[in-house]
Amino acid sequence: MIFAASAGPVLPVIVAAFLVAALVSLVATPSIRQYVREHRILDHPDARRVHDRPLPRAGGIAVVLAFVVVGGSLALIRDSLPGVAVARSLPGGQLLGLFAGAVLATVLGALDDMLDLRARWQFLGQLVLAAVAIVAGITVPFIGNPFGPGNIAFIAPVGIVFTAVWIVGMINSLNFIDGLDGLSSGIALIAALTLGVLSLTAQVNQPLVAVLCFVLAGGLLGFLRWNFHPAVIFQGSAGVMFLGYTLAVLAILGSAKVVVALLVLAVPIIDTFWVIVRRLRAGRSPFSPDRGHIHHLLLDLGLSHRSTVLLIYAVCATLGLMSLFVSSTTGVIAFVGALVVLGLVAFVLRRGPSEAAS
Repeated sequence: MIFAASAGPVLPVIVAAFLVAALVSLVATPSIRQYVREHRILDHPDARRVHDRPLPRAGGIAVVLAFVVVGGSLALIRDSLPGVAVARSLPGGQLLGLFAGAVLATVLGALDDMLDLRARWQFLGQLVLAAVAIVAGITVPFIGNPFGPGNIAFIAPVGIVFTAVWIVGMINSLNFIDGLDGLSSGIALIAALTLGVLSLTAQVNQPLVAVLCFVLAGGLLGFLRWNFHPAVIFQGSAGVMFLGYTLAVLAILGSAKVVVALLVLAVPIIDTFWVIVRRLRAGRSPFSPDRGHIHHLLLDLGLSHRSTVLLIYAVCATLGLMSLFVSSTTGVIAFVGALVVLGLVAFVLRRGPSEAAS
């Protein structure tokens, strides 16, 4: 891994942006918590949830606030940032699609937090978000060739469909894994850091994308102070929809490093895949809730809440580190291997004490 020449000049901006975003999120979360508590926007415990008392939702708005305020301000002055002007620039339309889509995702998620929208309406909202990105010119033009050197280019219709599936899939993957205190927030933090570091390499050389990734990571770190176990507030759909959309788009803007994002987010993506397969085989809706996710199975195995979260963090961090040093071919092989291994682990664990619960 070789860093681009722009990485050195932009590093102070990255550090400052990360710290400011973390501070904004850290300070904003208690006020958001008080507001949602007063308006009874709460996540109530039930058979599949692990918390034992109603907790405020929509805490992810603090991360949105940090990203939009800090990241948006830096995007407006991007040409004057050290190391950014000399690198490949991002069209203004794509940046508008990133931030406008992020805000829209938050609004749609907040509506779900307040009204508990049915799955079909949530899915429709996700398609709208994908359309926003596509109209803004944010599409996947190619992916790394998993069978050899170079890239596989997409014709326009295929790129559009791939982009829509990518964005909708990313949102649902983070939504499905959002079952323990700090789990989806920490996974998203690891993914943002990985994409940020990758964007500073000579191969990609997108320092502005790196800055935005580290802004997102800072916002998540500040929020985790309140969201890690024992959490006092949850992300809610507002946070999950925002994170899914934003990470999906940043992966595309970072020279379409979809394979890297696949690897660093392998746990939630693969967990979502196997959960959907199992539900469909049982004749149920793929969006019907249950206790069949990997984090539930680990809890049933006897791991503590915090140990389960830290274990999944460690797996994601390891895969993220690996993604920075491997080729597209190796990354795809690793992802397929993780798909098989996680499926086997889930199958074995489900035959144990969790079988009845799932």
